[in-house]
Amino acid sequence: MKVAVGDVSLEVEELGNPSAPPLLLIMGLGSQLIHWPDPFCEMLADAGYRVVRFDNRDIGLSTGLSEHGTPSVPSNALRALLGLPVQAPYTLTEMAHDALGVLDALSIERAHVVGISMGGMIAQTLSLLAPERVLTLTSLMSSPRAIFLPKPSALLKLVEPPGQGREAAIQRSMEVFDTLRGPRFHFDPELHRALAERVYDRAPGHPGACPRQLSAILASGSRVRALRSLRLPTLVVHGSADPLIPFSAGKATARAIPAARFHAIEGLGHHLPPGVWPEMVGAIVDHLRRPQEVEPQRAAARPVTGEVAPAF
Repeated sequence: MKVAVGDVSLEVEELGNPSAPPLLLIMGLGSQLIHWPDPFCEMLADAGYRVVRFDNRDIGLSTGLSEHGTPSVPSNALRALLGLPVQAPYTLTEMAHDALGVLDALSIERAHVVGISMGGMIAQTLSLLAPERVLTLTSLMSSPRAIFLPKPSALLKLVEPPGQGREAAIQRSMEVFDTLRGPRFHFDPELHRALAERVYDRAPGHPGACPRQLSAILASGSRVRALRSLRLPTLVVHGSADPLIPFSAGKATARAIPAARFHAIEGLGHHLPPGVWPEMVGAIVDHLRRPQEVEPQRAAARPVTGEVAPAF
């Protein structure tokens, strides 16, 4: 299903009981809605939620923005470190408005919001922009800042240009999976190849999308100061072996948000392997069902940038 949000069209999928409490899933950098594993989503639906997932702008079946070209990530990263304006065709704020547009299109007044990686940053931004639309916030494998210190091999693998053709793109996806995985959970090459094939066949990708989305992150600065004023029930989940967004970034997210709960998963990298689904879904569902310990925020939208983002 396509929904129009401003100048972009977003691909949206739902599963579960339409009358159940809504749960909005926001995916991360360069990833399609099907990177939320179907069984993972079905577990959430079976727990009693109306699960909504969508392709972010510039990815999958949503509107691509290749006409804006491919920004220089190293140049933008340096500008972010120096506190200078970053050249980006859009920001996390615009991507958060996209997510709000999905809720509007589905006539959802308030939803539980779960975001992973860049999606966690979008979820944080959405919660600051429109706290009255958010029942609870869950931030997975994410950060409150634009600048963090991943392993260079992990970041370089994400931003390197994909090869030409289907097989090259699938092989690169497999290499990314292998780079981002942690030591604890089994890496199944056949499972990941099947996902890579499905992703390519669904939508091969928009040229330059990952650099544009990375630039959106860099252009959006730090949310630490703004998050200190957030009054929403919040869960932060992070793997101890995350090579892309360090474990310290997850802890920083939890420290920034008053009364946030932090759930560490030993040995998890930056991925969603089948072995982690029961623990992660269990933590999310427990959070959603927990009596709200923080009074839901009803204040006006707050600024989400304005602080120079130092490295961790």
